[in-house]
Order: sequence, then structure tokens, then C-alpha cells
Amino acid sequence: MLINCVAYQDGRKLADVPVADISDYVSRPDAFVWVALRDALPEELAVMQEEFGLHELAVEDAQRGHQRPKIEEYGDSLFVVVKTVELLDDELQVGEVDVFVGKNYVLSSRQNSSQGFLGVRARAEREPELLRQGSSFVLYALMDAVVDRYFPIVDAFESELEQIEERIFIQGSQRANIERLYDLKRKVMTLRHAVAPLLDAIGKLHGGRVPSICANTQEYFRDVHDHLHRINGTLDTMRDTIGTAIQVNLSMVALEEGEVNKRLAAWAAIFAVLTAFAGIWGMNFKSMPELDWRFGYPLALATMFGTSFYLYRRFRRAGWL
Repeated sequence: MLINCVAYQDGRKLADVPVADISDYVSRPDAFVWVALRDALPEELAVMQEEFGLHELAVEDAQRGHQRPKIEEYGDSLFVVVKTVELLDDELQVGEVDVFVGKNYVLSSRQNSSQGFLGVRARAEREPELLRQGSSFVLYALMDAVVDRYFPIVDAFESELEQIEERIFIQGSQRANIERLYDLKRKVMTLRHAVAPLLDAIGKLHGGRVPSICANTQEYFRDVHDHLHRINGTLDTMRDTIGTAIQVNLSMVALEEGEVNKRLAAWAAIFAVLTAFAGIWGMNFKSMPELDWRFGYPLALATMFGTSFYLYRRFRRAGWL
């Protein structure tokens, strides 16, 4: 689906142009065209390939989708893949934005994402002195928007982790805590798979040898790199904290099981004494002590219960009961 197709010159919007006229504006040395697609069909990408002269391998990757975050050079053009991550109904939805960048054009195609970039376009049009830098600034604006949308998700993860940590020492909550921790760990790793490869790739756009398209916008891409570095560090710290929380939670489970085992062992010892007394006095021998005494039976019961009560008090003081 074509979202919009706009031509710009000297940092200002010229007009919304039809797809058929793209090549006319691209041929101008001081103008560029910014096209946005959503869930593009192969036929639409084929038309864009013809209009912009896109490399066939880049178009093939965009058609297939499910690419890892990357930045690839094809002559004087770039092909950039970034992952969009949205938190919907407590689940992460991962999408993809493919960006083709040349000297006189920017083509973005997003897939499986409900978040558009109309705000990015409006922001760029409000800053003509920046938009005057051409397609490289548009690429920066798109990447910056995607990366900035990671921050609220990271904040949500941190809040959830804090809530789980507050419940770790609440008795009976260990199973639920472990399930939540593993679910949170899965989400953190999903976001990290979107951040870490892009962090490595974006280093190509600032410092040292950079593509000629991005030569005048290196400081902007360095800013995006700093944001990604901060997010990646936070995710690594969170992953370590989750691992520690899981270990603590498992230790709490082991401690609770130990307490249960101590209680069972204490009661087993008490009933073992009762069983021993009953077994000895229950033997049918004629010469049993106190067999014919009137108070023999009450005395046996008193001895059994007295010994059991003594053991109960000792176990109670020892914290086993």
C-alpha cells in the first residue's frame, strides 16, 4: 500500500507526486523523493525498483522480509533494515522497516507494524534547514524514530521486573514468579535481537569511512548509536538481574521445601516413638512388665504421650515445627 509520495527541493516540500512522475523528480540534481509504503506487494516493489533503480538483491530481501537488522551498501545507495517492536496486550509484536536510500530518493517499506511515520515526516518538514541535507537526514529521522520507540518498552520491562522482585520473598508466590521471570526474559531477548545487530551495523554511518550519502550527517547517526548503546546496556543489565532473580527464587523454593521436609521429619520422629512404644507393649508375652497391674495401661499411654510432647517441644524450639 502506498502511504505517500512527496518530492522535496532545498529542504522544502514541492508536491505530492504520482508514482509515474517519480523519475522526473529524481533526475533533478537538487531534489529528492520520499516514498512510504506499508506491507508492500511484490508488484509495488517492482515498480519502485524501476523508478529508483534499486539493486535486485536489496529488493529481494525486502520482498522476503524477516531480515536481521543491517545496513548494506550497493554502489552509491544503501539498504537498511530495522526492527519495530510494539507492546500489545502484554505481548511483543515485532515488525520490520526496510529503507532504500540514494542521493535523490528515500523509500521506506514497513511490514507487520501499526506505527507509522507521519510524525517523522511532519517533523522533518518543520525543519527545512535539516531536511536540506537530503535523503541521509530522512534516513536518520526514520531510524531515530524507531529507536526512540524502544525506550518505553524498556521502561515497561524495568517496572515489571521491580514488581516481580518485590514478590520474591512472599511465601507461595515462587511458581508464579518464575513463570513471569521467564516470560520477561523472553521479551528482553526479543528486544535485544532487534537492538544488538543494529548497534553493530550503525557504526558504518559515523566515524572512519562512511558512505558518501551520509558524509554530512555523521553526528546524527552517532546520536542514534549512543541511544542504541544505552538501550543495549540496559537490556544486558536487566538480563543479568533476571538471571539472579531466578536463582534467588529457586533458592527460596529449595528453602521452602527444606522447611516442609523438616516438619515431616519431626512428625515422623514423634510418631516413630509412639510406634516403638506400642510395638513393644503390644507383644503378647505372659511375663510382660506391669501386665497385670491395674494402672499399667494408663501409665503406658502417659509415657507415650509424655515422650511425644517432650519431642514436640524440642522440635518446636529448634524451629522444625
